[in-house]
Amino acid sequence: MLGNANATPMIAVEELDRARRFYTDVLGAREVGSVGEEVVNLQTGDTRFDIYRSQYAGTNKATALTFSVDDVEAEAAELKGKGIAFEHYDMDGLERQGDVYVAEGMKTAWFKDPDGNILSLIEG
Repeated sequence: MLGNANATPMIAVEELDRARRFYTDVLGAREVGSVGEEVVNLQTGDTRFDIYRSQYAGTNKATALTFSVDDVEAEAAELKGKGIAFEHYDMDGLERQGDVYVAEGMKTAWFKDPDGNILSLIEG
């Protein structure tokens, strides 16, 4: 059954080349392949994910991809230095400290890719 299958997150984007540059140059993902002119295979750590051209890019109103990091504040500061704007949400149980939200044993921060897909950092 699917419990033994690998899964690949898929993120819809409008302009594939712009998204490729964002995910590789800004976020540091590695391009590991492609499927024609419509899909780019990327990798961060041990996780592979795909970006693909779609007319529905950016329509997901929930977090599409989360990066597990050792230090959310440091990663957020580095991304902010690269021009990333962080999202701010009112959420019960989370205390906002600048761009980072803190709860017992966890820190997180949200930002968007150029197509409006919500991405996050998490520590904890």
